[in-house]
Amino acid sequence: MLDTRPLLLNTDFPEVSRGTLETLQVNLGYKCNLSCTHCHVDAGPNRTEIMDRQTVDQVLEFIHSYPVKVLDLTGGAPEMNPHFKYLVSEARATGMEVIDRCNLTILQEPGFADMAEFLAAESVAITASLPCYMEQNVEKQRGKGVYWESIAALQKLNDLGYGKNSALQLNLVYNPDGINLPPSQTELESDYKSELLDQHGIVFNQLFTITNMPISRFGGMLLSKGLYEKYMDILRDSYREENLATVMCRSLLSVDFQGFVYDCDFNQMLELPLAANGNKKTHLSALMQQVLDGNPIMTGEHCFGCTAGQGSSCGGALEA
Repeated sequence: MLDTRPLLLNTDFPEVSRGTLETLQVNLGYKCNLSCTHCHVDAGPNRTEIMDRQTVDQVLEFIHSYPVKVLDLTGGAPEMNPHFKYLVSEARATGMEVIDRCNLTILQEPGFADMAEFLAAESVAITASLPCYMEQNVEKQRGKGVYWESIAALQKLNDLGYGKNSALQLNLVYNPDGINLPPSQTELESDYKSELLDQHGIVFNQLFTITNMPISRFGGMLLSKGLYEKYMDILRDSYREENLATVMCRSLLSVDFQGFVYDCDFNQMLELPLAANGNKKTHLSALMQQVLDGNPIMTGEHCFGCTAGQGSSCGGALEA
């Protein structure tokens, strides 16, 4: 696969520093039952990287010693990690919020029949990928049959109270198809809610629009089609300085499956270590007592993706 990493390292992106750490985003492994075209993790069924129990326990040690508010679990399909339920239950016992970044189809896979019920019992917030409310667009990005599997999973989650009970948050994620920036999150959320309710009786809480990052699988596609420069021009021309105040890296720390830490999930995929530690790989275990507030954040050309237009983060658009 063509690699955009060498093109992203040199940048004139403005300097950014950390605020208060609120979210620990943990990648439990790159194994996934899907291989989506926009995936910046290059996840898929053949990936073997999985966080082991020792590293999971180090994550738990960190959240016991550091006052983070949210544990954000991602992958791959995080549920495919054999220690997923253990980590969720232990984290929820502390009273902290836990988010599962779910591709929905995993809830329909053999061996995961009880996963939706487990998530509901633990009051885990679900942030689920559904890149469009139309079948053709979803299957173009995610594969044949994925749309109807996703719809069935959403209906099951609704039956369990997700999207209806205030304690069971169900949020959906939209990624553009191609080199466009996401449309207005507010307007698109209204369309999603109307279409999914009318067509399938599905309800949810919020829609998060996320800009495609020019890295990994999506970056390789841009290079292979000669669209990389055009896409980067779109991101740079749409840069908005006001988005710098709320970019997710100011309040988030990303952890890879081996326990090494990064300023964000995108830096993790580019293997860009924390700037504050001399650009050396840093393990989570080394940060137990460190104060991160005010530390510089490692940036690259891809950071224009988070600050373009209405802005983009794992929690959707940055502008109100």
